[in-house]
Amino acid sequence: MLGLAVGDALGAPAENMKPSQIRQRWGRIEGFVEEDPAGTDDTEYAIFSGLLLAEHGSDLTLAHVEDAWHRLIANLDEGPFRGAGFSERGTLENLRRGLAAPISAQHRHAWSDGLAMRAAPFGIYAAGRPAEAARLVALDGTVSHEGEGIYGGQAVAAGVAAAMVGRSTDAVIAAALSVVPEDSWTARSLRRAVSTALRARLDHGASRLERERAVRSAVVIGGYPWMDLAPEAVGLAFGAFAVARGDFRESVLTAVNMGRDADTTAAVAGALAGALGGAGAVPREWSAAIGPARGSCLPSMAGYHVVDVAELLTPPGDPEREEAGS
Repeated sequence: MLGLAVGDALGAPAENMKPSQIRQRWGRIEGFVEEDPAGTDDTEYAIFSGLLLAEHGSDLTLAHVEDAWHRLIANLDEGPFRGAGFSERGTLENLRRGLAAPISAQHRHAWSDGLAMRAAPFGIYAAGRPAEAARLVALDGTVSHEGEGIYGGQAVAAGVAAAMVGRSTDAVIAAALSVVPEDSWTARSLRRAVSTALRARLDHGASRLERERAVRSAVVIGGYPWMDLAPEAVGLAFGAFAVARGDFRESVLTAVNMGRDADTTAAVAGALAGALGGAGAVPREWSAAIGPARGSCLPSMAGYHVVDVAELLTPPGDPEREEAGS
């Protein structure tokens, strides 16, 4: 959860930018480029899903998810809703019109990365159980996403579940691929990104910029106007994670400097690398910058800290989860 929030805050200023635009403005981003870094809707929706999962656990139902969307978002005055993705806006419009899940997910951006960005809590809760993480995140996502949007969330949740108990980037990638259809766009994009990352990693003469270009070129749909495409964003995040060998700093910075939906790709890469390496893998100066959520997107999430939510997802007295957490 901390890795997700750090990646989100690092990537937010570079969202919707091309790598060339990032280099022109900042050079290569190596840390926070704003004086007061903060998370976006990625962090606040991850907190939202984390609290929901902490309350219901494996007994989570679609009715629980839909009720939470109404009670904590749709029925409240959300203010300007700055930074919210198109999938969230479309979902809320449908819910307020009286449509119920899964019909509420029938909007133009049901394939977006809006589920992937909030999927990490399910992997934390179901540590070591990728299939269960995928099952639970699909329940959460049915209110807001369909098809590739669901698959993207499942890949991330399963990857985090494997990372929580493993030490191998290969195991994390294999877990992600194991829960999505083999012939899906998400699986194909993920495989392309990872295989390209592995080749780039073996080219010892390649620069970081060349490696980033290779991974980006493997999955980005050139000329496509929307940056929040789940198969693309998830592919970029796993590619960054793979080319960095799971190292937290490099995973997140690779995702940030590739641009596109940089806050989400960096949040996902940060969640994977953070789950693999633990909180100690996150540079202290970065983790210290993460405070309680400000509620800039979801006012009802203001005041919650991602670390506190993570604690709720690992209940005391459960030997299996305590071992996974350790």
